[in-house]
Amino acid sequence: MNNILLACIPFLSGAVIAGIETKAIAAIAAGFAISCGALGCSFAMGKAASHAIDAGARQPEVLSKIQTMLLASIVFIESLCIYSLVVALLLIFMFR
Repeated sequence: MNNILLACIPFLSGAVIAGIETKAIAAIAAGFAISCGALGCSFAMGKAASHAIDAGARQPEVLSKIQTMLLASIVFIESLCIYSLVVALLLIFMFR
């Protein structure tokens, strides 16, 4: 399992990695996992909302259908963020 965590930080030299505890590497990997997940989800939600507003401006008569599809897509996007949180929590609590 340590090899997987060491692969998360390829830019550090071997001497530096040998001095880092497994808990520290897991904390860094958890922070990276949640930050990437949150960043990607926020961009995806912004893009979905932007396109929904554009579509609603072009065709106001189908705004309720667009709004329903937007809410469904935001739920699926948010589930990806929750998955990254679960991965981060697993990394933190597996290496206590």
